[in-house]
Amino acid sequence: MADPDSIGARMKAARGKLITQRQLAEMADVSLSLIKALEGGQRHTAQVGNLQKIAKALDLELPDLLGKRAALPTADGGVVDIRRALTPVDDLLDGGDLDGEPVTIDEARRTVSYLWGAYWAGRYELLGALLPDALAQLRATAQAVDSADALEASSLLARGYQAAGDTLVHLGQPDAAWLAVRQAIDAARKSEDVLLYAAMRVSVSWQLLVQGRYLESERVAVAAAHDIEPHGTTSDTELAAYGMLTVTAATAAARLRTDGANGRAADLLGEAKETADRLGYERSDHQSSFGPAKVAMLTVDCAVVRDDWTGALTAAKALPREAPLPLATRARHLADVALAQLRLGHGEKALSTVLAMESMAPDWIQYQTLPRQVVSELVERERRMHDELRDLARRLGAIGKRLI
Repeated sequence: MADPDSIGARMKAARGKLITQRQLAEMADVSLSLIKALEGGQRHTAQVGNLQKIAKALDLELPDLLGKRAALPTADGGVVDIRRALTPVDDLLDGGDLDGEPVTIDEARRTVSYLWGAYWAGRYELLGALLPDALAQLRATAQAVDSADALEASSLLARGYQAAGDTLVHLGQPDAAWLAVRQAIDAARKSEDVLLYAAMRVSVSWQLLVQGRYLESERVAVAAAHDIEPHGTTSDTELAAYGMLTVTAATAAARLRTDGANGRAADLLGEAKETADRLGYERSDHQSSFGPAKVAMLTVDCAVVRDDWTGALTAAKALPREAPLPLATRARHLADVALAQLRLGHGEKALSTVLAMESMAPDWIQYQTLPRQVVSELVERERRMHDELRDLARRLGAIGKRLI
């Protein structure tokens, strides 16, 4: 008997009496045994790709099928489940198997692609539901594949761990995030993909930056960039990886706010801009995008952390509206713009920017402190607070003294 809150119960309710289990299996192109096992409570989850197909066949969004539409991954689920997936004990249980079931390499590719699509859309609640089983399946796959697919399986596992680590940062779990990214580094080494290994250190550098360990963040990124510095003829993938590490190092150096660090940040930004101009377009490799627009965006970031508000807004004009950046990246840029507008006394512009950000990335913004900070300050500054600002403050939880 399926739990009334399980995936199987939601499947059964959605298909009703008009669609049989066999018809649903055919519509979703999955096995009838999977449908029966889910609805009967013998299984509680499935591969991400199969869940996607079932949701589509039932005309549901995947979060609705998972029951995570309004649920935050808190201590009683989500985060705890991800932590458990990061710390398996199946190898210590005398042959007991608590890990996931291996999937094909094609299925593993689809799973990783979906995880990162959700990440760049800021859908952290969905990731809280998907990551535990996805990590177990990717790990089982890496252990089970034959030698022909071993390197790619390690690469996919690394990218899965990286997605977990980056997500956990946004969920306010720095220790678990660090565990995930270190496991990503280990898997990347096994993949023998030098550029993937370099890309993993972008995530390491970013985590150090979030922790306030700016000098270490800069050094990690610079060391990784040095390892893959392009000489002579080089591929666009190599250029993008090198450029991303260089601009990441610049953002860390800028936060040190010393004369020497400011000089290093300027030099690193210059190097990144030269690399981006050489590349000539926005390129996405190994879950990171790099190109002229990315450099323009992070030039704004560097100006903001130095309190150069006018310079930040001037630099922001160099970022084309149509630049092909991931949703979360563009939204993060707007947060910098809103803060600069606020500091220069342009309260209405700052409000409009945050509203645009919320409209663009409603899931992402709920987990971000900078937009909330901007709105909190607006609440305290505005002599006459209108309904639009009051409502936005309440939606973001930016409740100042004037809203209590």
